Amino acid sequence: MSQSEHIDDSTAPLIEHLAELRTRLIRSVIAFIIAITIFFIPIQGEFIAAHVLEFLLDPIEHTLRALGDPSPTFQYTSPQEYLFTLFRVSMVFGFGIAFPVIGYQMWRFVAPGLYRQEKNAFLPFLVASPLMFILGASFAQFVVTPLAMRFLLGFADASSMFTSILGTAPEPGSGPTIVFNGKVNESLDITLKFIMAFGLCFQLPVLLTLMGKAGLVSSEGLGNVRKYAMVGILVLAAVVTPPDVITQLILFTVVYGLYEISIFLVRRVETKRDEKLREEGYSDDEDDLGDLPEEDAK
Repeated sequence: MSQSEHIDDSTAPLIEHLAELRTRLIRSVIAFIIAITIFFIPIQGEFIAAHVLEFLLDPIEHTLRALGDPSPTFQYTSPQEYLFTLFRVSMVFGFGIAFPVIGYQMWRFVAPGLYRQEKNAFLPFLVASPLMFILGASFAQFVVTPLAMRFLLGFADASSMFTSILGTAPEPGSGPTIVFNGKVNESLDITLKFIMAFGLCFQLPVLLTLMGKAGLVSSEGLGNVRKYAMVGILVLAAVVTPPDVITQLILFTVVYGLYEISIFLVRRVETKRDEKLREEGYSDDEDDLGDLPEEDAK
């Protein structure tokens, strides 16, 4: 069977390709706008984006309650700040909702130029990537952010702990009272940074497996640079997370575990590729020569 028979019968001049790209982009933008609009539908007296914002700020609220604040309050200092914050939430989560449509449109544009074997290899990664991002984002929201908030906001209660240990009380007029009055946009910014950081870190198995399938990396090569990967992951943990040893250890353990999983997946890809080559009658010439006597091998 000729190579051209493996390619979809879809040939078009450059103008037609550009027109198709424009159509795919327009459909993607429309899906994105519709997804953003959904978050401004009122439910129970508030926009959906407001409910999502409350969900994102929930770890900070629970931390403040645990530190003794019975009614945590988040403020905004400019008239447009709250609206822009809701719009930011709707854009981030709207893109997540519209991603299946956007991904499908991009797939329909590039698929005609791929071999059938390439389609079968690439499509699982297109599905796995958003799933791994959701898994990483959920880990950040429910595990990492609460730990980070307990560490960062715990400094507010440090002075009262020392006061109770020493048995003294602050004198009236000794200084200003320092309290946490969280701004909506800044508190949201911290939460979204964790979500994006861990969502991208959880793409590591998908990326390395795809590179292994393309022959760009090998399981042996990844294993040989394991110690350098550990140093890089430690640096990443120090940059992404606050100066909290517990949070850094969690991030290091998770990302390094993903690295080891990536090595295992790349090794499986290599094993399947070798088995397929053997079935098709290909073999390693060096191995064949190694089995022969020295004179015959020459």
